Amino acid sequence: MTAAPGSSGPVAVVGGAGFIGSNLADSYLSEGHTVIVADNLSRPGVGRNLAWLQARHGERLRFTDVDVRDAAALAAVLRPARAVFHLAAQVAVTTSLDDPRSDFDVNAAGTLNVLEAVRAAGGRAPVIFASTNKVYGGLHDVAMESDGERHRPSDPTLAARGLPETRGLDFHTPYGCSKGVADQYVLDYARSFGLKTAVLRMSCIYGPRQFGTEDQGWVAHFLIKALAGEPITVFGDGRQVRDVLHVADAVAAYRRLLERIDEVSGTAFNLGGGPRNAVSLRDVLAEIRALTGREVPLAYETWRTGDQLWFVADTGLLERTIGWTQTIGWRDGLADLARWLAESGTAAAPAGRPDPAPAFRRLMA
Repeated sequence: MTAAPGSSGPVAVVGGAGFIGSNLADSYLSEGHTVIVADNLSRPGVGRNLAWLQARHGERLRFTDVDVRDAAALAAVLRPARAVFHLAAQVAVTTSLDDPRSDFDVNAAGTLNVLEAVRAAGGRAPVIFASTNKVYGGLHDVAMESDGERHRPSDPTLAARGLPETRGLDFHTPYGCSKGVADQYVLDYARSFGLKTAVLRMSCIYGPRQFGTEDQGWVAHFLIKALAGEPITVFGDGRQVRDVLHVADAVAAYRRLLERIDEVSGTAFNLGGGPRNAVSLRDVLAEIRALTGREVPLAYETWRTGDQLWFVADTGLLERTIGWTQTIGWRDGLADLARWLAESGTAAAPAGRPDPAPAFRRLMA
């Protein structure tokens, strides 16, 4: 059993009933750790994730229905924690455009509440924060070209390696602003107050326990629609590129970062699939056609505000610093997600593919 930093107490996952949070909580619970799951259960599907965790782990799971906007309640929940993973958020750009104040209250003020809760408890618990690639903005200054199927940077080095953390921050949309503010607060609490903190700026994470919607979680959303035989709406031309990362690899990064927190405190890292898992929406749709054995009806709409033509994370800093790397290729990962959607009753079974690698089959248990 691998212990998290700190002498005693449970690990806390704020947003622990969400997609990444439930997988992260499960990884610790499966090793016999006690885990606090703090969540307000506001997103579709998270109640199912909580029930799954409770059925698997019983009393080792301590669940509290709490909103990150409730500072006093949150402080009471996090007081005994030996480490805090903060993944609770308003996660959709579209929602932030509809209601910027609520987006700010959850993402920016809610993160400040998490940090203050830890500081009030003595500041001993490390805080690992889930940030986003949106803190780098729309990348409109990056010269792009297209090969007919994908957008990519004209700079061959950038195209080959991805975007590094040295790229200047440039917050676009209320969502980008609120997450960017939170990102910077987490880093500054290491400087100003000596808390042990680190930030992971995530690209597109996907995998089991993801109930994707049109507004967020596009990989799962595409699969759910395709397996149901329903049309998929593509915003833009479908050539936009993202580096997708399976949730098992994401969980490994969060855990490894916590283990090395004394060395990395105050640092932000990119977390994504990197160049080896860089795919266009068209690539994913073609693979979904292969998985399902049928055509996927498509509809096209105009570009969304703040959408990036291309984003691929340079994860070299994370790899060099903590010894982490991506282990699951995007095609195997997509097959794994399709199979989980079928086995969980979320969507119909795909036409059939070999089982994915045993390393991440445990996520479907």
